[in-house]
Amino acid sequence: MARIDLKIDVTEAAALGEPAHIAMTVILPDPADMPDRPIVCFAKPGGGYSKGYYTVDLPGPAKGAQADWHVARGWIFVAVDHLGVGESSLHGDGKRLNPSTLAAAAHDAERQLLERLAAGTLNTGFPRIDNPLKLGIGQSMGGMMTIVQQGRHHCYDGVAILGYSAVHTHPQHEPGTTPFTTPWFTRDTQLDEPLAIMNPQALAEAKLLAKDAGRKFVWGFHYDDVDRQIAEGDLINFEMAQRPEEERGGFEASPWSSLTLPTVVSASSLSPGVVATEAAAIRCPVLFAMGERDVSADPKGEPRAYLSATSVDLFICPRMGHMHNFASTRELFWKRIETWAEWVAIVAADTTHSTQAAGAGS
Repeated sequence: MARIDLKIDVTEAAALGEPAHIAMTVILPDPADMPDRPIVCFAKPGGGYSKGYYTVDLPGPAKGAQADWHVARGWIFVAVDHLGVGESSLHGDGKRLNPSTLAAAAHDAERQLLERLAAGTLNTGFPRIDNPLKLGIGQSMGGMMTIVQQGRHHCYDGVAILGYSAVHTHPQHEPGTTPFTTPWFTRDTQLDEPLAIMNPQALAEAKLLAKDAGRKFVWGFHYDDVDRQIAEGDLINFEMAQRPEEERGGFEASPWSSLTLPTVVSASSLSPGVVATEAAAIRCPVLFAMGERDVSADPKGEPRAYLSATSVDLFICPRMGHMHNFASTRELFWKRIETWAEWVAIVAADTTHSTQAAGAGS
């Protein structure tokens, strides 16, 4: 395996009036392990996490990093930091980083990477990769952004939405505790507007999330077989990301987390139907995969969101919370993504054949 860290200029695509770049970690397989049609997988992390969510062997009852697992099976794996996250450019408090901006920037960065793969200039000695099978996967908020990017740019042959509901994403609460009530925003809301929140009465009637919100998420984010100390340690990162820098006391984030967020995207990600139009516009195969405890209230109703998709598969992984790559069953989850990718390759090959046949007959 060869691991390459990149920062790709996306100033023009981001259109923020200042320099912008996307950080990526590209992991290349042994060329002998690649399938006849190489696979390039672009992976986006959730809110409060960075590309390290995919590239780090996360603590827990099982071992292994998702990126390494897929690369060992011949994939080219690209872990991507959103604008405003991790090693990508941050742009102040993130309030200008709306879903359209993030999608445009990521799409441009991925296009540039594919061009380098096609030209054979990404890594010395690595073969040129022409016309690969392109997969987009995203966990939690990364799933939201994968939906937005595919719905707008149609850049992937298949998308795997991991722990994000295109209908309504909402964190699960532990039985016997007070259900969570989250604020709902429209996507065009400016966070400093006086009427930004769409459900103020529900919020007023509910027990609001406090600064220890991360620890309240432990039950839904991590299954019982993940050591409680590991689970709470992970979610301290999430808590710290909600605090101003001066209140963090020099806290250092874990290598899989990010203390910065694209705040408009993060705030709107839990609002019902916030990506409904883009989800309905997706035409390629979709995998909706989640843990036994996750953020979709109605998993079996999820396929209805993808009105134009050629196929929608559902997988609910046992003994898994929302943060899939910490789970004891993480490898089962990755295997399901792998078998779905085989189906995407079949669909893509059939589509290519049909297009060529139609062209020959005209």
